[in-house]
Parts: sequence; C-alpha cells; structure tokens
Amino acid sequence: MTDPRYDVIAIGNAVVDVIASCEDELVEELGLNRGGMTLIDEDRAKELYDAMPPARELSGGSAANTLAGLSTLGLQCAFIGQVAADQLGDVFRHDMRATGIDFDTPAREGEPATGRVMIFVTPDGERTMNTFLGAGQFLPAEALDEDLIASGAILYLEGYLWDPEEPRRAMRRAIDVAKAAGRKVAFTASESFVIDRHGDDFRAMIDDGVIDILFVNEHELVSLTGESDFDAGLAAIQDKVPVLVATRSADGAVCVANGERFETAAEPIDKVVDTTGAGDQFAAGFLSGHAKGQPIDECLKRGAVAAAEVISHYGPRPEVDMKALMAEKLG
Repeated sequence: MTDPRYDVIAIGNAVVDVIASCEDELVEELGLNRGGMTLIDEDRAKELYDAMPPARELSGGSAANTLAGLSTLGLQCAFIGQVAADQLGDVFRHDMRATGIDFDTPAREGEPATGRVMIFVTPDGERTMNTFLGAGQFLPAEALDEDLIASGAILYLEGYLWDPEEPRRAMRRAIDVAKAAGRKVAFTASESFVIDRHGDDFRAMIDDGVIDILFVNEHELVSLTGESDFDAGLAAIQDKVPVLVATRSADGAVCVANGERFETAAEPIDKVVDTTGAGDQFAAGFLSGHAKGQPIDECLKRGAVAAAEVISHYGPRPEVDMKALMAEKLG
C-alpha cells in the first residue's frame, strides 16, 4: 500500500448556505420543521428566500464544512461533489480552493442550479435547514476520480447525499475503491430523517464492517438502533464499528474505540449564536487528531473545541486560527 497523498477525501453535497436570523414566529408561519432539515424543491427554495430577513451566503454542505475545518487545521484534503455551471457553483468552487481544498469535479451544464440550504436561525441559536440539493443530486459514479479516492488515508461520506440515487451509487463505488486501496471509510449519519429512509443500507454497511469510523448524534443513534436509551444504543453497534463517535450537544461526546469507552465534556462558550455546522466541525476536530494517530481522548477534545468555535458565530466554518486555538486549549 502506497503512502496516502491526502489525509481526508470527502464526497458530499456541494451547496451554498443562505443564513438569516429570525423570530420563532416566522418558523411557525412558514411551516418549517424547527431544528431539523427538510429537503425542498427549487420553487420552495425561492419562496423561502423571498420570506427571509436579510441573509448572508456562505459555501456549505456537511462534508465540505468538515473538510474546511480539517484544512484550517493543516490537513491535506480533497472534495468530490457536483455544482452547476452557474454563479453559485463558481462561488462554491472558489471558497473550497481558497480554503486549501482540492476540488476538481467538473461543473454540470444546464438545470438544475447549484444546491442551496435556506437556514433560519432563531434567538436560541437553533437552526432550521431547508435543502434544495440541485445539481448535487446528480453526481454520477463516472465523475469519480478513482486514483484520487485511493490516494486518501480516510474517505469521508455524508448521509445527506445518500438520498439521491446517482450519488448513492457513486459513494458505493468510492467505498469499494477505498477499501481495495486499504484506506479507512468514515461516515456521518447526518440526520434522523435520512436514517428513516436509508437505515437498512446504513445498518447493512455497519454489519458488513464497511464503516471504520461512524459519527452520529444522540438522536441519530436512536433512529439507527431503535434504542431510546443512549448507552443501549451504543452497545447495539459499538462492537461492529472500530470507532464510534456519538455527540450529545451540551452534554459533550462519547467515543467507543475497539471496545474502550472515552468521554469529553462540551467546551464552555459565552453564547450559542448558531448551531449550524456544529456536528461537521466536531468531526473535523476529531479527525484532525485521528488521522495523525493521536489518542482518542485528545481527538474528542479537539472535536469539542472545534464545535464550540463554530457555534459562537454565524456560519458553518471556522473564523479563527484553529491551529492556534487548539494549541491554546490542548496545551
């Protein structure tokens, strides 16, 4: 097995986040799934955009956000995802490359447009996401650079992209390529509704030993295992995945690695501004340590520090020198 060129290669939704602060009443008025993520069509995306207060546009997408965090922490990363040949597609590509991430998937001509997520943030910092996948749902297996995938130490996949048929086939092929090259596969479940639709697929991958590192939050753990008790949920799958990471918001996170349990507390912050990207950046912090062979307790601490940074401001990506922050917090 050759030495990897990249620390992490991710396949995910290539979307632009449109984020606005709003009152709880607007979430109710628009009939949104408060605190959750809902897939919408382009007409609904336009309707929500028109109803939004003043907003800011930031490149997003779960796996892309995680790579942005990893890149700021000094890891070598590459992204595979589909944008359209339009303005938002150009914005996304520019933002990825400006963050130091290699992104060379050709843009798709014609409709639909580049994906976007309409995010409404209420005064408590809770984010309600409404996702138009756009061009991202048409990532074909033929667009994969298999040599690129084989050159990454870790292949990172997001559950959100499992929903559309074409990228699901592409990710299955990518897993085969990564495994054949002796690489690790990391998977984030993304959202309970994704598990409700594709849980049988996810459970089969877990049972088959395909996933080396699994990220879930406590709600996704319930959906995945059917166990309402957190510890029972962990017990249901911890022996099937070498590294299982379960986040619990303000209650910190737990990792079971090769049968041994580790825990970390959440990092204290003055105010939760926007929880968008919290799980993505926790994964970035954790993987930034794991990819370099750091102990699990340090990986968890890195995840907690990264998550705390991102929820202290608007947007799903770090806004400070993350290397310096980690040095300060970890010593």
